[in-house]
Amino acid sequence: MPQISEFLGIVIKMYFNDHAPAHFHAEYGEYEAVYEIITLNISRGNLPRRVHALVVEWATLHRDELPLSKIDPLD
Repeated sequence: MPQISEFLGIVIKMYFNDHAPAHFHAEYGEYEAVYEIITLNISRGNLPRRVHALVVEWATLHRDELPLSKIDPLD
């Protein structure tokens, strides 16, 4: 699965033209969660609360760019 961003040990991956609803995968160590792009809700998996907040912040900043090419990390 193509990696589109990485920040603070969090890896964001996404297949282009994957099944609906549009989503991305966030991985952090042994944790993984699948986020729907429109709602930013987790549809599968889980992440620690702090990591979840960072992923939602990143996705909110880049929602209009999803699902394009590699995206700058959260600074």
